[in-house]
Amino acid sequence: MVRSMIAFLITQFFRLVNATNPRIPGSSDLEEMKRGGEPFIAVAWHGQHLMAPFLMPSGVRFVAMFSKSKDAELNARVAERFGVEIVRGSGGRDRARGTVKGGARALLALKKALKEGKTAAMIADIPHGTPRESGIGVVLLAKLSGRPILPICYLTSKRKVLEKSWDKTTIPLPFGRSGLIIGDPIFVPEDADDAVLEAKRVELTNSLNANTVRVHDLVDGRV
Repeated sequence: MVRSMIAFLITQFFRLVNATNPRIPGSSDLEEMKRGGEPFIAVAWHGQHLMAPFLMPSGVRFVAMFSKSKDAELNARVAERFGVEIVRGSGGRDRARGTVKGGARALLALKKALKEGKTAAMIADIPHGTPRESGIGVVLLAKLSGRPILPICYLTSKRKVLEKSWDKTTIPLPFGRSGLIIGDPIFVPEDADDAVLEAKRVELTNSLNANTVRVHDLVDGRV
């Protein structure tokens, strides 16, 4: 009951943020994501993903992966209130074997969703791992599904950064302006070996970091 009420209040807060932060000229167009009309894999960094439900083009159904950890439960409830379909993977504190199996099941569920025409939403960096460095999971999903990765970076001019959090979570605040940068699509060939997968992982990391700088420059008036 308490968690449901908290999820409701967070949902309403994010609706207010979205309604009172008009997009800055020079931002990417959400409709660009629908290039070709095929589903894709939308990817952001931890701590910069809170407005993800508002960063999908019209008419796109999407499914997001959340860990089974208690930390992720509230985030999943908020996402469900926005109509996001949830896939649960294993939390980072699970035993190693369970984590691998849970992660594999989640990737297969996301692959199935992509085949059904839905878009998949994932976080690139691993919870409580190295922030702003992509894990391999997103790249594996792109290989398995044949769908492109779209790096997404969003920022508001009024924000609160939780400096003590491992990922420097950025909480968007209302009554400002917002910027959105969508990176170039990243394709992973179906026959990619370990070396290619690693190269694509680095490419995704570099794209998200470069576009994070770009969106900060845009929102903070440095361009």
